[in-house]
Amino acid sequence: MILSKIYKNTLLILAACLVLTACATKKEVATDIQGQMQSDVYTGTDTVEYLADGVPDRVFFATNETILTTASRETLRAQAAWLRKNSSINVVLEGHADERGTREYNLALGERRANSAKDYLMTYGISSDRISVLSYGKERPVDAGSNPLAWSKNRRSVTVKAN
Repeated sequence: MILSKIYKNTLLILAACLVLTACATKKEVATDIQGQMQSDVYTGTDTVEYLADGVPDRVFFATNETILTTASRETLRAQAAWLRKNSSINVVLEGHADERGTREYNLALGERRANSAKDYLMTYGISSDRISVLSYGKERPVDAGSNPLAWSKNRRSVTVKAN
């Protein structure tokens, strides 16, 4: 009899937990964040500088990815065109990651991102001798926030003129 009551009470508690879990609502992302992100890739321009007039200096990546987005490929094509016209200029591709993950993982990810950009520039005729790769991992965030928008701004490769 006592075991039967314990069994019934346990089942009632489990049922109540399931009902409450089913009632949980999905948290919506603020619209200002959605306006600057496509999926989880940053699409805004407030952190972008320019390698030259009309040539953005950075491309952005999805979480844990090194695949170039359509927007990233357009930016790198513009960089390649500018570099072809300015054949005496060498560049450094700086790879970056967001704050999540270990230091070692993010350094390797930043390097893979910079190499992805380098490989794309090379397909447009830029010699590998003119391009250096450097990874900062998560050490140099452009946005110190700890949210999806900040993370998406920090997952990037930045093209800078070499000294």
